[in-house]
Amino acid sequence: MGQAELQPRRYTVQEYMEFEERSGVRHEFYDGEVFAMAGGTIRHNTIILNAAFALRQGLRGKKCKVVAENVQLAVREGQYYNYPDVAVTCASADLRAERIIREPILLIEVLSKSTESHDRTWKFNQYKQLPSLKHYLLVSQTTCSVEWYRREANDIWAFTALVLFTDEIPLLELNVVLQMSDIYEDTGVAQMIIRYDSEDPDYKGQADEQ
Repeated sequence: MGQAELQPRRYTVQEYMEFEERSGVRHEFYDGEVFAMAGGTIRHNTIILNAAFALRQGLRGKKCKVVAENVQLAVREGQYYNYPDVAVTCASADLRAERIIREPILLIEVLSKSTESHDRTWKFNQYKQLPSLKHYLLVSQTTCSVEWYRREANDIWAFTALVLFTDEIPLLELNVVLQMSDIYEDTGVAQMIIRYDSEDPDYKGQADEQ
């Protein structure tokens, strides 16, 4: 049997949800428009699995759930639905849900060339509107690099760049520390180390792969 296809027109949320239940391809929904999601690389998939497994281990025994890739997020009810690479929720309604979560504490997106700018800007601005969201991680799949955004007092988002396998991401609301080495395990990704010559103030250093 052939794969069902969406025709180029505007859809209601109900039509979109009914189609997603039948479709073998994931689609994002935004304001009546539906967009097929491209497949990822093996490295992309490995990073997702690594992060989800590490979080699941850290949350074992706690009333929280880790979901990855194929679970929908209602970013804006009735307007925007997508599939984050990894999400963590502790909301009681989400723990009982079958298909859609609505109150994530943590969202992770693994960057690719086609989505990098979108994930950093437009998508992040949409995610910021989720009152429950405390952490947003953007993970590179080409080098050891995680961009960590966290919501602080007065709804201000702080930023930390992590570039070493020894770096840690303390997720205080979850009482979990996510290790960079766990995220990049078995991916073949290298870390870049900048070395400086202290005797020459004009020397800018060089990057070495490790």
